[in-house]
Amino acid sequence: MIITELDMNNCKIKFSGCGGSDHLLPLMSSRRDFLQVGLIGGLGLTLPEFFKMEANAAQKFYESKEGPAKSVIHIFLPGGIAHQESFDPKPYAPTEYRGPFNSIGTKISGARFGPQFKNTAAVADKLVILNSLTHGEAAHERGVHNMFTGYKPSPAITYPSMGSVVSHEFGPKNNLPPYVCVPNQPNEHAGTGYLSSAFGAFGLGNDPASANFSVRDLALPKGISESRFNKRKSMLETVDAHFREVEKSDAVGAMDTFYQRAYGLISSQQAREAFDINKEPAKLRDEYGRNQAGQRLLLARRLVESGVRFVSTVYGGWDNHDNVKGSFERQAPALDQAFARLIKDLDERGLLDSTLVMMTSEFGRTPKINNTAGRDHWPRVFSGVLAGGGLKKGVVYGKSDALAAEPEEDAISHADLAATVYKQMGIIADKELMAPGGRPMEIVDGGKVIEEIIA
Repeated sequence: MIITELDMNNCKIKFSGCGGSDHLLPLMSSRRDFLQVGLIGGLGLTLPEFFKMEANAAQKFYESKEGPAKSVIHIFLPGGIAHQESFDPKPYAPTEYRGPFNSIGTKISGARFGPQFKNTAAVADKLVILNSLTHGEAAHERGVHNMFTGYKPSPAITYPSMGSVVSHEFGPKNNLPPYVCVPNQPNEHAGTGYLSSAFGAFGLGNDPASANFSVRDLALPKGISESRFNKRKSMLETVDAHFREVEKSDAVGAMDTFYQRAYGLISSQQAREAFDINKEPAKLRDEYGRNQAGQRLLLARRLVESGVRFVSTVYGGWDNHDNVKGSFERQAPALDQAFARLIKDLDERGLLDSTLVMMTSEFGRTPKINNTAGRDHWPRVFSGVLAGGGLKKGVVYGKSDALAAEPEEDAISHADLAATVYKQMGIIADKELMAPGGRPMEIVDGGKVIEEIIA
């Protein structure tokens, strides 16, 4: 007896009998009756299999189709960058709140930035400034979790990062990994969560700012020709096919996926060249900055141009409990130069409309300067920056109060931000993915798309 259709809504099973004809069999009125009669065993279904089929039947499923944003570049600023010294200064606040810097005008009427962001101010007419991000997590790890997954942390389940969700929904393009971390996966919350490890990030293993940058294990092994390499690949595929039949597991499936992608990378000249930052003109590398910020963002642009769907990179350390002035003077200029050049570079290449750039941190800093000339953790309001990917240009959305302490208008949660990014990529945020135990989980729970910033 073979099941050909399971209709959970109408409580019927269609199956083919020994004679080859289809039969409709009504289910019992309740799961209890179903089990009592022993129908599950008679149809060759185990209890877990039945319950999995039942869960699948109830799962919310939407097909993901590419949206305006074909790729995402996520620039994460770990530590919690002070919004008062960057994108939401308060020039009229008392000195102890205003901080050590004056502010500068931008290409958005009425919007002001910290003085270290003069280059970014000059491209502000291409940006969306979010000045009312908010969540309740004042611990670094928990705040990072929010911003990478769109979920609050839970002791019961590990949620996938946005990069892994994008990898799951769209897969690779042009033999390139769909999700790349530059230089490496920055934290555990940038991982796959409950999704298969096959959707994890490809880490470079080296920083593009280093003098002799190369991507770990990307070149053919020494002494191995292309023909010999392809023979080895064919032999390995034969062995892998055997083991796939012997053991069906996530680990085996993931490793098979990893092998295929690794071979695709190594054997494709186009794919190998995508990671070769030395192909970029020396002048452009100088304009980005010969430092971590500059070369990481330049490589990120190179990767999305080649077909990588989600690039995540980090820069700096912004946990400025002490001497916020010195930290910004030391770190911000390189970020400012690189970020502004990235926006102009994408625009010049016709890639800005199809690439969503997102710059975020895990939270902001306290409204009042502390007694060591720094600011402490503050998740109640902070800033982020978006650009491209089908969004409006030259917009400030959301507003903090006069002391940059609370959202005054249009509060934005981490779930709202994630839902908006997914929307622009063509992913419906309340689509359910299957977590362990046959548990359907929404990609984002409760997030609201920020329609006001979409072009």
